[in-house]
Amino acid sequence: MSSGTDQSLSNYPPSVTTEAAEPRRVPNGSVAKRWPIHRLGDVATIHDNQRVPISEPDRQRRRGEYPYCGANGILDSIDDYRYDGEYVLLAEDGGYWGAYEASAYLMKGRFWVNNHAHVLRGKPGVLDNVFLTHVLNYLDLTPFISGTTRGKLNQGVMVDIALPMPPITEQRAIAHVLQTVQKPKEARQRELILERERKAALMEHLFTHGTRGEKTKETEVGNIPESWNVLPMATVAKIERGKFAHRPRNDPAYYGGTTPFVQTGDVTASDGHITKYSQTLNERGLSVSKIFPRGTILITIAANIGFSAILEFDSAFPDSLIGITPTECIDAEFLNYYLMTQQPEMDRKAPRGTQKNINIEFLAPWQVPVPPLDEQLRIASALRASDCKSKGLRQETALLTELFDVMLKDLMTGRISASALVEKAQ
Repeated sequence: MSSGTDQSLSNYPPSVTTEAAEPRRVPNGSVAKRWPIHRLGDVATIHDNQRVPISEPDRQRRRGEYPYCGANGILDSIDDYRYDGEYVLLAEDGGYWGAYEASAYLMKGRFWVNNHAHVLRGKPGVLDNVFLTHVLNYLDLTPFISGTTRGKLNQGVMVDIALPMPPITEQRAIAHVLQTVQKPKEARQRELILERERKAALMEHLFTHGTRGEKTKETEVGNIPESWNVLPMATVAKIERGKFAHRPRNDPAYYGGTTPFVQTGDVTASDGHITKYSQTLNERGLSVSKIFPRGTILITIAANIGFSAILEFDSAFPDSLIGITPTECIDAEFLNYYLMTQQPEMDRKAPRGTQKNINIEFLAPWQVPVPPLDEQLRIASALRASDCKSKGLRQETALLTELFDVMLKDLMTGRISASALVEKAQ
């Protein structure tokens, strides 16, 4: 039990509950001590009987204006709807039910729902739908989940979720405060999606038309400006495989020193520039490996094929990565941006054995467009500006997410009063 104004739901005595039957199970979470606890089934209605799944091929044939919803959000848009109004959707299977995880979301207007999300509505004047959405995402619902391979929240169990119930006016105040944080976060997320789309279009344009408005010519890499050359990768860069000669690779005697040892996952999670690492080598590990300098382009060659990023520090890496060191005729950032556009094609062409993989022989003849160096720098600068904008949007989103989580906890535990915040804002 926590001190002050809040206490664990699991510690509520029977006298705090309402006339409804005491919940059989109680999710983990702390809420304001003064709030009564109700069974979800007593304060909300369930509308699962209108759910109908539609296969992906059928959805493709039925493209339209209405959202098609699943366990964790909108999956598609189709030509018809089954619901019209304001509802809370909560994952039945294939979802996330832990504390602070988005297992519930609000839908307004006309939409369709498949059979992987429950459809709920708070009883009018008793339970606000926006508040219900937030409280379901605040509580840890995992005690109600059955199954191991694919968890499931059965309807018969869901109705027994213990729901904290402040007065309806306080529910609406809490919903209002949280929405003031959530709306700008969602706006940043939409901006980030749009910026990624803009960057993709910009890359396609720059690698096809350049920056000088030249006529284009047809080449083995598609249309490019007339003044550009097309050269094999081995002509414009030194290509070397990473090194870690010892087996087994996970021998702890070789790790834990001061030399960074970049892994495949560090590359795929890097957004084009490797600024952090998850493993280090000691002197013994370094003796069976090799350090590559900052500015080397790393490219993944097994399982995850063709993902590339530039090292921002000197580092060793294993033979599941290849290091590309550009010559003086090509800028590393320009080359890395071009390689990013080639990842799907590399993955498609990768030899298939027990596991897809590529190697130096695969990469050496890979054709690369080579503009004049000053134009390479202009192209890299334009794409870097887009990356900077995306990074800023990600940072803003992360800060707003953190603020939202803090506000959610403080409002649910009663540490701050939503009504007071709303009155102050007015």
